[in-house]
Amino acid sequence: MSISRRTFLGSVVVGYPALQTLLNAQTPSNVKHYVRFEMDHRTAYGLLRDGTVHELRGSIFREPTKTGRTYSLAEVKLLAPCEPTKVLAVALNYASHLGERPKPKNPELFWKSPSAILEPGGSIVIPPGTNRCDYEGELVVVIGKKTKNISVRQAREHIFGVTCGNDVSARDWQENDIQWWRAKASDTFAPLGPAIARGLDYSDLLLTTRLNGQVKQRQRTSDLFFDVHEVVSFISRFVTLYPGDVIYTGTPGQTSPMKSGDVVEVEIEGIGILKNGVA
Repeated sequence: MSISRRTFLGSVVVGYPALQTLLNAQTPSNVKHYVRFEMDHRTAYGLLRDGTVHELRGSIFREPTKTGRTYSLAEVKLLAPCEPTKVLAVALNYASHLGERPKPKNPELFWKSPSAILEPGGSIVIPPGTNRCDYEGELVVVIGKKTKNISVRQAREHIFGVTCGNDVSARDWQENDIQWWRAKASDTFAPLGPAIARGLDYSDLLLTTRLNGQVKQRQRTSDLFFDVHEVVSFISRFVTLYPGDVIYTGTPGQTSPMKSGDVVEVEIEGIGILKNGVA
């Protein structure tokens, strides 16, 4: 067994009971949890129920059917739950994160690279040249169908579901570079997962970020300046969104640096725990 496989299995063993507690105790029965996974050198989507992954045929965005194959959650390697063509993120979307800066008049968006997406259990790699990389726990929106020029009211129909994300940020590059391309979009700077929750009321969920087990961020998504539907509608006026595209909706409170050997957990009620180590 390789080192990376041991690391992955270890993160699943730790995160699995907490994920199941969320599904059983706090999530309505009509909410579905979709995962993307690797098993026997194959990649597939699956529907997660009671600790069992039911393999699906085809994409979750195109009415998939069950293959009949099932696996325990501990058997599979979880991947990022979707493969976005574009990754957007909202800056300054909680009052607790603003400090003395004024509230934006519109959602302030920036880009992260699809190559920044990192699977649950994967390692955040701090690139050479930066002296400070911070975590940013966030609710992430997953688009379900082609989205262009829609109203706020129409946005719900275009959202497939929500998941957990970590908008890793190199603060010194963010402060000193003209553009944020490497500060926000370096490889592994967008951990995502572990599952996409579909049918969940994402307007008021508790978001908690822990660094080495210590709570660092804790706030409800009801405190967003621009809610999920406003953000999706605003983006669609300028950029066409496609199934699987993701939007990181902003981080609350204050953040602090990560270092090699640290472990970051982003937990959102009804979704699960996104857990990543730092290399």
